[in-house]
Formats: sequence, C-alpha cells, structure tokens
Amino acid sequence: MSAPPGKAPGYGALVQTGRLFALGLDVGRGVFQRPFQWREFIEQTWFVTKVSALPTALFTIPFGATIALLLAELTRQFGAQSQTGAGSVLAIVQQAAPIVTALLIAGAGGAAVCADLGARTIREEIAAMEVLGISPIQRLVVPRVLAMMVVAIVLNGLATVVGVAGGYYFNVVVQDGTPGAYIASFNTIAQVSDIYVSELKAALFGLAVGVVAAYRGLNPPPGPKGVGDAVNQTVVISFILVYLINLVITVIYLQIIPPKGG
Repeated sequence: MSAPPGKAPGYGALVQTGRLFALGLDVGRGVFQRPFQWREFIEQTWFVTKVSALPTALFTIPFGATIALLLAELTRQFGAQSQTGAGSVLAIVQQAAPIVTALLIAGAGGAAVCADLGARTIREEIAAMEVLGISPIQRLVVPRVLAMMVVAIVLNGLATVVGVAGGYYFNVVVQDGTPGAYIASFNTIAQVSDIYVSELKAALFGLAVGVVAAYRGLNPPPGPKGVGDAVNQTVVISFILVYLINLVITVIYLQIIPPKGG
C-alpha cells in the first residue's frame, strides 16, 4: 500500500499495522461476547487439525533428527557426548516444535481461513451480515482465531514428542549413541518452565496467524485474484510475525528464568 500524496514513506504500512492491531483487540473483546459460536469453533478446530496435524508430525521428524545429528557432532568435538540429549531436547522443546507448528498452521490453516473469509468478502456476504446487524468478528473471526490457538497448543505437544523421539532414534540408532546417557541428560539443563514457554509461544503464534489470516481475508484486494494475493500475504506476514514473536519471547524468558543449575 503506497503512501498518499503528502504522506511520509511507510505511512500505508503503518496504517495497515494499526488496523491489524485493532482487529486483534476486537477479537479479544469478541471472546467474551455472547452467544459464543461453539459449532463454528468446533468445525474450525477440526478443520485446522485435519490439514495441519500430519504435516506437522512429518516435518518435525527430520527437523528433530537434524538437530540431534548436528549436536551430536558438535558435542563429540568437545568431548561432551553425554550432553547431546539435553541440548537436543532443549532446542526442540523451546524452539523447533512451536516454530514448526506455527509455520505449518500458517501455511495450511491460515491460508484456508484467509481464502474462506476473502471469498465471503468479495461476494459481499460480510457486508450483508453487517447490514443485518450481525458482527462478522464475533460470528466468523473469533471462532477461527480461537481454533487456531487451541490447535497450535495441541500440535505443539505432538511436535515436541515426535521431535524428541526422532532425535533419540537418529542419535542412538544411527550414530550409535548411548540410550542411557541420552535420556539421563534430559534433566541436566531442561526444566518444566521450558514446556510452559513452548506452549505460550504456540498460543501466541496461533493468535498471530489467526488475526493476520482474518484481517487479510476481510480486506482483500478487489476481485478473485485479490483473494489469492491476500492468501500469499497472509503466509508471508505470518512467518515474519512468528519469528519476531519467537525472538521477543525467547529474550524475555532467558532474562526472567535463570538456567538450571545457574
């Protein structure tokens, strides 16, 4: 979006950011408005799970294996092979699992939500709902955003288990590591708060992806081609926000929660 005459460069992006933030606030208010659309929420939760669960599991296996293999080589150079399990689990739980979950939900669920809302917008269904006094935010957006948050939290747990299992297999079976040392090292630096921050990241990622998908779906460029462009923008913006949120949460977490044994 280019800046209007007389406006500074970046004005359009700033306006879009403000509207996106305003939609997020409207979604937060809509959560507490009644009646809540339980049927829509359940349908969207099942849909996002259906399109994201298997890709998440399949993608996490090589992701966890890659982390385990690289850490095994690194720790071998420093003579600390017994700490491979601790490093692998920490990297998978804190970073890999929530990011993989968010990226796949954005690429599958977020794109589908944006396409659905975008199609409704260009067919003027959203405008018709507003004329009838029905809030599209409460009726359509809130159930979808909450569904993506719930699915992100659940799939993050799945990705964590699959990633740790994949790392264990490749480290112990492929690289002839010691099973006992791999498992025993879990408690060296990992702690329960790592799981909490991982689930918090997943929830925030799901919220961000859901709000972005809804915003682009409700404000697509004109015409059917505009819906396709909005879907592409949803995926790109979601990826950027996921990495920015991950950076901020990781920095805050490392400042607030001291390392185990530190």
